[in-house]
Amino acid sequence: MKKHNYSVNTIKEKRAGYAFVLPAIIFLLLLVIYPLFYNITMSFRDVTLQTFNGEQEFVGLQNYIDVLSMPVVRRAIFNTIFFTVVSLIFQFIIGFALALLFSQKYALAKISRGLLMVCWLIPVIVFASIWKWIFAGDTSGILNYILMQIHVIDEPISWLTTPNGAMAALIISNIWRGVPFNMLLLATGITTLPSDVFEAAVVDGASKIQSFFKITVPLLKPTIISVITLGFINTFKVFDLIFVMTKGGPLDSTQILATESYKMSFTNFEFGQGAAVANIMLILMLIVGFVNLKLTEKEGV
Repeated sequence: MKKHNYSVNTIKEKRAGYAFVLPAIIFLLLLVIYPLFYNITMSFRDVTLQTFNGEQEFVGLQNYIDVLSMPVVRRAIFNTIFFTVVSLIFQFIIGFALALLFSQKYALAKISRGLLMVCWLIPVIVFASIWKWIFAGDTSGILNYILMQIHVIDEPISWLTTPNGAMAALIISNIWRGVPFNMLLLATGITTLPSDVFEAAVVDGASKIQSFFKITVPLLKPTIISVITLGFINTFKVFDLIFVMTKGGPLDSTQILATESYKMSFTNFEFGQGAAVANIMLILMLIVGFVNLKLTEKEGV
């Protein structure tokens, strides 16, 4: 009788577990798996505004061949990689420096860390609009106003209407956005490091610089790999920041894969080609994720 009751309770617990997991499974199927599968199948068909609800010809890899032969797509690939790499370098360096600073024990350490996180919690649309105002090309732009007041420049700089200025403005804005995220993860990793190792290093006469490069960095290597990987994915797929500030302009100079996919799909109504560009993004991010997995496994071994 006891065994029967035990089996009944076990079945009820399993059913309850399935019931709790079911909403998450439905959510993933409807909002993640199905759109992803639909986008992949669309990239192999000729889907335009005329054929969207009609017969869609299967074209195989032609959409991928067409988009990769377009100069604007090749430039978008270069812009995406350049924007991502430069942003990551400065986000990581500044975030690491702030993590080391806020890991020290002083009166306002926790408050300062909390205030810095506010930058990361602001919605992207809001902070992108603020940075667009900061980089405004006339005297209404706060950056131009400050630079003119301290006599660094004599006339306003058109930040967002020149190719180099627009890309620089986007990178600076994205760095400001990503630094708190890097700082938080790295600071969390620093707080978990064993203090006895550093105490032994001090006893052995190691300097702070030697302790940093010989102890802190090697022990933080798994955290660093995770921070760089997550930062790469978050930066690589940025859309709203660029759409609000430049919309990919001027003259497609700040066009990246995400905005180019949007333009092809919802401006040119070439849905098949837009899906192909989105899948190119997916492939590149999968490669990065695979490399991260291999590095993590290597560190675990």
